[in-house]
Amino acid sequence: NSTESHNCAKSILTSDRLQIVVTLSEFFNETWEAANCANCLKNNSEGLSNSTEEFLDLFNKSLTCFEHNLQVQTTDLSPNNYTEVCKNCNETYTKLNDLYNRLQRMNRRGGESAHSAHLCIDVEDAMNITRKLWSRTFNCSLPCSDTVPVIAVSSFILFLPIVFYLSSFLHSKQKKRILILPKRIQSNANLVNIQEKYS
Repeated sequence: NSTESHNCAKSILTSDRLQIVVTLSEFFNETWEAANCANCLKNNSEGLSNSTEEFLDLFNKSLTCFEHNLQVQTTDLSPNNYTEVCKNCNETYTKLNDLYNRLQRMNRRGGESAHSAHLCIDVEDAMNITRKLWSRTFNCSLPCSDTVPVIAVSSFILFLPIVFYLSSFLHSKQKKRILILPKRIQSNANLVNIQEKYS
């Protein structure tokens, strides 16, 4: 109906007792909002945003790298040793991880999609899958770039009590013990000598 009157919409959408069209429409809208799907799209929802396309491309490259190195590894080494996967896919995984962290920061500031601070569910699920494969399945780990500052801060904190007690010991005024000599009567031996002289 080209008139799109309120009565027409009411009769079509709410004519049945279950109001199935309205219920389904609300369900899909709530799912779209909860999954932050708009954050994967451009502002005018014409298609995927550039950052989402870049992320999905790197994600596919990472999975391809995992799969290729697993096929090579199964012929050469034991199935529980995934050193080749960790070594050969480290660069791709690092790029993917860095891009994901950058997208999170960008989204918090209202990035390409100008929607909520969360990435869309497709990007988050893809990163969760990749991280689970990388850390749990292959037992790989990224080298920590903050090792030197962490060791320096830990050493500083460990030596604080020693410095505190040493400085308090050196700078406190030590009370020296003064020995007070007692005033005593002469010993009994001297008294005996005096009595012998007089007797």
